[in-house]
Amino acid sequence: MAKKEIMKISEESKIQMPFKTVLSLVAIVAVGTMSYFGIQEKINQHSTRLDLMEKDLELNTEFRIKWPRGQMGSLPADQEQFLLIESILKDIEKINKALETGMHNNVNISRLQKDMDKVQKDIEKLKDSNREMHYKNGK
Repeated sequence: MAKKEIMKISEESKIQMPFKTVLSLVAIVAVGTMSYFGIQEKINQHSTRLDLMEKDLELNTEFRIKWPRGQMGSLPADQEQFLLIESILKDIEKINKALETGMHNNVNISRLQKDMDKVQKDIEKLKDSNREMHYKNGK
């Protein structure tokens, strides 16, 4: 039997290979590395998207529970309505005060009373002068 030669590998070992094979091995390693990092990037993108969706889901659940209870505030339209109602209430209070004091009516009524007193006095004077004239002229 023939002795088999044992292949010894050391730092000084030489291997001969066609250049075509070396290039194809380098290309395969490069494609494999690019594929690995591409897949890793897609996994990172999906992981980030899942984290954002989970956060949105938590906020939505919190909103869905707290909004009807009034624990998260109110709509801007509601705020505007509240301001309008508040303004109208202030106007109504002013009108009620004006009615209670009757500022304009009190002035007008007192002026009319003075005028009527004067008119009544003038009428009485005219009646008296008419009577005196009637008695003086022959009867």
